Amino acid sequence: MSKEITGQTNIRTTVIIPNYNGRKYLPDCLHALKQQTVSDFQVCVVDNGSTDGSKDLDPSDYPEFRLTVIPLKENIGFAGAVNEGIRKTESPYVILLNNDTAVKKNFIEKLVEAIDNKKDVFACQAKMISMKDPEKLDSAGDLFCALGWAFSLGRDRPVGTYCRDTKIFSACAGAAVYRRDLLEKLGLFDERHFCYLEDVDLSYRAALCGYSCRFAPEAVAEHAGSASSGSRHNAFKVRLSARNTIFLIYKNMPPVQILFNLPFLIAGQLIKLLYFTRKGLTREYIGGVREGFRLCASSGKEARAWSKAGKGQLLRLQGALLVNTVRRITG
Repeated sequence: MSKEITGQTNIRTTVIIPNYNGRKYLPDCLHALKQQTVSDFQVCVVDNGSTDGSKDLDPSDYPEFRLTVIPLKENIGFAGAVNEGIRKTESPYVILLNNDTAVKKNFIEKLVEAIDNKKDVFACQAKMISMKDPEKLDSAGDLFCALGWAFSLGRDRPVGTYCRDTKIFSACAGAAVYRRDLLEKLGLFDERHFCYLEDVDLSYRAALCGYSCRFAPEAVAEHAGSASSGSRHNAFKVRLSARNTIFLIYKNMPPVQILFNLPFLIAGQLIKLLYFTRKGLTREYIGGVREGFRLCASSGKEARAWSKAGKGQLLRLQGALLVNTVRRITG
């Protein structure tokens, strides 16, 4: 199979699916894409060194769209895999889709419609509903608050709760469309994250440059959740998330903003520590925080995304962090 995707003049959207041992879910994910109401798209599966046979796809099984598989020799993480797919495609819009999703028939059409001709919009996220319980939401967008927490808006609430196109802090990269020119301008996903919070970091960087993310409720995807890591809370996920939270704050908040938010950030860390202690994951959480500080110390000045933002933009972002803190506390 070709490792380079060329001749895409009639392709408006590329759906990039990062895959790691996704044999259980990937066929259903691709089958759902067969049902789309538009035809000007292609699908690129980027395989992170799977060993379960899930990368051995036959493009002839999917005549409804052009399918390409990019096989990687090893697992380079979500960020590395999707960056590989972005670099090897050329369409103006890029949809990132988890392999454990099943989208509705008008998914691509509605996502592209939500972002098309909106030059100040960086990304739009679909409504993600629980595959296990379709009456409940999985995510209506990600928010980031002054406690240093990223959280999914609407998780486990009734599916009809969030039905309006609205601004969100970050698009969850499990089912979202991005504008390619802005992806390239912002430098793609930071591969040092490996996985977890790389989408929040990228959306934060977009906000620092004056761009926004929106929730597109008419585009719907069912999501199983944690297909690669195994569960909502596990040692790998807790460690990586704790590490990446520290790095995200360092990159995107100037020192004076960190100082202002310090009481919130300390409280947030203590609450998380208590929470994961109760789940028997104290060592993993503390280890992740330590790794985060080491990553900050070794990253250098190039990681300081906040240096590109104006004072007004930083103040607006700070206001959003405080509002999101209230929303998180009040539920």
